Amino acid sequence: MIISWLGQSCFKLQDKMNGRDITVVLDPFSPSHTGLKLPANLSADVVTISHQHKDHNFLSGVSGQPFVIDMAGEYEIGGLFIDGVDSDHDQQGGAKRGHNLIFRLGFSDLVVTHLGDLGSTLEAKQLERLAGTDILLVPVGGYYTLDAKQAIEVINQIEPKIVIPMHYKLPGLSFNLAAVDDFVKAIGLAPIYEDKLKVVRRDLDSENLQLIILSVTA
Repeated sequence: MIISWLGQSCFKLQDKMNGRDITVVLDPFSPSHTGLKLPANLSADVVTISHQHKDHNFLSGVSGQPFVIDMAGEYEIGGLFIDGVDSDHDQQGGAKRGHNLIFRLGFSDLVVTHLGDLGSTLEAKQLERLAGTDILLVPVGGYYTLDAKQAIEVINQIEPKIVIPMHYKLPGLSFNLAAVDDFVKAIGLAPIYEDKLKVVRRDLDSENLQLIILSVTA
């Protein structure tokens, strides 16, 4: 699997399913709204949308004819199993910022969970549906989502093997978020910096959590 971070909460996941290449784009953002740039040639087989805010739902930025998932439920596309799990964008049950979808994506030998704009810790019924998560994509920038401390609480709930932070301050971003350094300091792990993450199951450390910080892929 290859995981590329495109900025904000947008990732591109590439893997082989049943001998065929599959590309998933998660939460594409509006460049005019965020001040960030999406790759000009971005395409996908599947697009997931965690919620209908402009920094997460820019479908016109993804070419092709992708299968779009923006509702809770279970899906299967070419052997890829996706579970969209209802959650809240804030700590008031969604009263302040609305609701959010968490996506658990079951690839050939890895499970990736994208938390979207999660704003609260998780309940037991949500955790049941996220069981087996290997790689967790977690917002850490606060203000609109989990902050560093809350993100660590959720990481401890889910117990992944790899954590990749997202939704934090970047050069050019048009609104304020905390820097990723705040999260790195709080979690107390030595980060591994990568342009893209290329990973298979045998790369996972069964005993130690790995913190991966990705560069933005243009």
